[in-house]
Amino acid sequence: MAVMSANKMIRKFAPVALSVAVAFAFTACKKNETVAPAGPQATNASATSAPAAAPVVSAAVAQMSPDQLREAARKAYDDNRLYAPAGNNAMEYYLALRDKQPGDASASSALNDLMPMAVIATEQGVSREDFEEAKRLLALIGKADPSHPALARLKDAVGKGEQLVAQRAQQQQLTAEQEAKLKEEQAKQREEDQKKLQEQQRQLAAQQAQQAQQQAAADQQRQAAEEEVRRRAAAAAAPPTPAPEAPRPAAPRPAASSSLQAVSQGAPRFPPAAQRAGARGSVQVEFTVGSDGSVTSARVVGSEVPRQFARDFEREALSAVKRWKFQPIDQATTTRRTINFE
Repeated sequence: MAVMSANKMIRKFAPVALSVAVAFAFTACKKNETVAPAGPQATNASATSAPAAAPVVSAAVAQMSPDQLREAARKAYDDNRLYAPAGNNAMEYYLALRDKQPGDASASSALNDLMPMAVIATEQGVSREDFEEAKRLLALIGKADPSHPALARLKDAVGKGEQLVAQRAQQQQLTAEQEAKLKEEQAKQREEDQKKLQEQQRQLAAQQAQQAQQQAAADQQRQAAEEEVRRRAAAAAAPPTPAPEAPRPAAPRPAASSSLQAVSQGAPRFPPAAQRAGARGSVQVEFTVGSDGSVTSARVVGSEVPRQFARDFEREALSAVKRWKFQPIDQATTTRRTINFE
């Protein structure tokens, strides 16, 4: 009775299963048209990739009785567990039933119906690179029909797929190593470029400092040269010293004035550099007038001029004051005057 139920169930679902199997098989064959028939070398490679130690039928399934196997196979078929999951699928139950009862026609018929779907599932496992599942299905196909025409092709596809995955993994590893090496070289180059830039900045700063020193020295030399030119010009403009004459009777000396009365107050020369820069200011000078009316000493006591031109203004102010002349006075007198540079 159980055998008749199984046969009935198989006949009921076989047309649908075969239709699906034919459709998938046609797609799979189109997909694998370029796969060459497996030769001796391919067969050897496939044999080495197929699992050898794992049992095709799980130990739990192998321990079930024939009636239990028929019932489990029927339920698995109804639940569409045709070849998966491992240890709980129709193919394993029917394989175990055939091992226990080799002459069971229902088991052989069901395995023949399930074989196309197992082949398609194996090809799909290879396509998605699920080689462990593909090997498990190959073992089921090989146990069900060791001479199945698709067996060698599928084993070869599994072997080649595993080889391609291994090569890709190796290539990815090499690529990662190359990227790491490239990043290391880039970091090294960045460090070298930074050092070069720092060295260039240091050299530029040194050059600027040297140029500033040279400019300061040139300014000092120019100022000294201008001072020498003015000194020589003043000496050339001074009247010549008269030759000594025979002593004459002393003329009566004019009475000295009690207040300072200027005889000659020449204006100071405007410093050229300050004039070019448009600088203005004033210098206060303290000086002493001797009894003969000449300026005997002078010094700067204050100034309101730009700092960079202070020395020039003060120098010209002192030079002008020292050339001043006053009326003779009773005694030396010290006074202050403010000289404006406008």
